Amino acid sequence: MKSVSILLLCAAQLGAQLPASVAHAAETAQPLAFQPVVGTVMPMGGAVRSDNEAIRQRLVQLAGGSAARFVVIPSASSRPETSGADAVGQLRRRGATAELLKIAPLWAGETLESARRAAADPANVAQIRAATGVFFTGGAQERTVDVLNPDGVASPVLLAVRELQARGGVIAGSSAGAAIMSSTMFRDALNPVQVMKGVMRDGKEIDRGLGFVGDQLFIDQHFIKRGRVGRMLALMLAKGYKVGLGVDENTAAIIHGTEIEIVGGSGALLLDLRQATREAGPVNVRNARISYLDNGDRYDLGKLKGQVLAAKQARGEIKFLQPGAVSDLEYMRPAYTDILGENTILRALTQLVDGPRDHVRGIAFDLEQFPDATVPDPAPELGFEFMLRRDEHTHGWDNDGLDNNEYSIFDARLDVRPVRLKTPYYQAW
Repeated sequence: MKSVSILLLCAAQLGAQLPASVAHAAETAQPLAFQPVVGTVMPMGGAVRSDNEAIRQRLVQLAGGSAARFVVIPSASSRPETSGADAVGQLRRRGATAELLKIAPLWAGETLESARRAAADPANVAQIRAATGVFFTGGAQERTVDVLNPDGVASPVLLAVRELQARGGVIAGSSAGAAIMSSTMFRDALNPVQVMKGVMRDGKEIDRGLGFVGDQLFIDQHFIKRGRVGRMLALMLAKGYKVGLGVDENTAAIIHGTEIEIVGGSGALLLDLRQATREAGPVNVRNARISYLDNGDRYDLGKLKGQVLAAKQARGEIKFLQPGAVSDLEYMRPAYTDILGENTILRALTQLVDGPRDHVRGIAFDLEQFPDATVPDPAPELGFEFMLRRDEHTHGWDNDGLDNNEYSIFDARLDVRPVRLKTPYYQAW
């Protein structure tokens, strides 16, 4: 599928009639023919605390424990010497051997061209071939792709990383280091509403990733904290992904074969579009499925079925309140005026399963545009309504005092449609 054109969006803004329902009749909820991920891939959502032992110890354990040998590639970083040395130190303190590779265009005295030469250096290739794990630092993911895979041509270093993965090694990365994991990535798309409006240009907002999780799973990071569910949904529809995983900050997803395990201080959102139907034009989709996987939860990408942490499972599921019941949730809202705000989608999902209504509504729109925006808003009056619903497929568990755990929520329904918001959005009373 191709991204929605800005011309079509402008036509929608002017009131043009969009075609009735097009492509993608509802599919039955059959297991996905998911190609198992080779080795172990560990995307971290960014902002991983230095004292997050659950993530850091697990990373070293997966790569061989005391026998673990890591190389750190700081290509994405704006301060590669510092961030690379910090990553090396974190790994060494947990018992691994770790070495920093000087492959970064912003390393003092280096350039993009010299970094590309370093990505072909036989000495760096040899270090990777002797390793059991590779760690990519955060920063700007486009730097890593431009250095290791310019114009889609894999460098010798990238080929060596893929060989390490093929022999069962660990590929890990935080923030930008997580964004590169899927075959398509967001390159520079800081405005999720603009992405939903179709501002999704190859080489600008989106680009090739390095594909460590294959072609069927899309990965995004800083996900719940930065409200990125809208941009991920838009990209999945544009590029044909059926499953997307958004990893939150201070959290990691461990992906091995067809299984995901969530570890860390928060969780991850998983979008399932197998049964979704869509219409032409701006993002307009019905019956997407959204799940929040908490610390300790697992999810099988082949069966597309979750398994909640055993301690939660033992207490049983949340019994949904009936309309009119009183909830003790302090942040209960009838609707959210910025569903893509910080942590808002998780608050809305929690309210859905532990509140008195079977739906929660939210709106996504831009009140105004930054004056230095690189792309003018193609449709200022265009916004999006997000409707979360619970039905017979939806299940929830609360944390009930478990340390480092929140709710677990599987298979809520998500409908998103374009709506017209009159400008100006408000006036004096």
